[in-house]
Amino acid sequence: MSQADSSGRPTHGVKLPLRMHHHAYVTADQERTRHFYEDIIGLPLRATWIETEHFQGETLVFSHTFYGLADGSALAFFNFADKDLQARFNVGPQKNLCYHIALAVDAETQQQIVDRCAAADLKTMLIDHGYCKSLYVTDPDGLQVEFTVDAANVDAINEYQQRVARKSLQAWQAGDTRPNNNVRPHE
Repeated sequence: MSQADSSGRPTHGVKLPLRMHHHAYVTADQERTRHFYEDIIGLPLRATWIETEHFQGETLVFSHTFYGLADGSALAFFNFADKDLQARFNVGPQKNLCYHIALAVDAETQQQIVDRCAAADLKTMLIDHGYCKSLYVTDPDGLQVEFTVDAANVDAINEYQQRVARKSLQAWQAGDTRPNNNVRPHE
């Protein structure tokens, strides 16, 4: 795996991906998903593709919606016409925070999402990780979505982590489970 310098440029001649294009999930109801992501969260619906795909001996008929982020990337959602395929491809609600997507926002945007979720009677959770403050909300299909506001000194934090990341990973692999997050507030 190649490394990147502090500006994110790759070293060793290996080019990094430009950005995330989209991250796709399965949804049970495209309109319910549109309401959540567009009306409550604030991500605009950028595209709805209705397609037929021949995939591994099956014919898949589906809609594929894309909700835009500022950098041009998107969250995308599949919904299948065949209910058996829909059930087979759906991973179901996520039961913990370990499986989630995290989106960077500024503090004003995060507060607006909190306010819109409260108005829609949606439960949210805020956690201060030290390197970022994270707002967690669950979408109608059980996907955990995190909206993060980086710490004011995020560049210094990232530079430090870039220097120690391999050493910390090696320590973990060797069984050292001592916390190393020295920027997280003590509770």
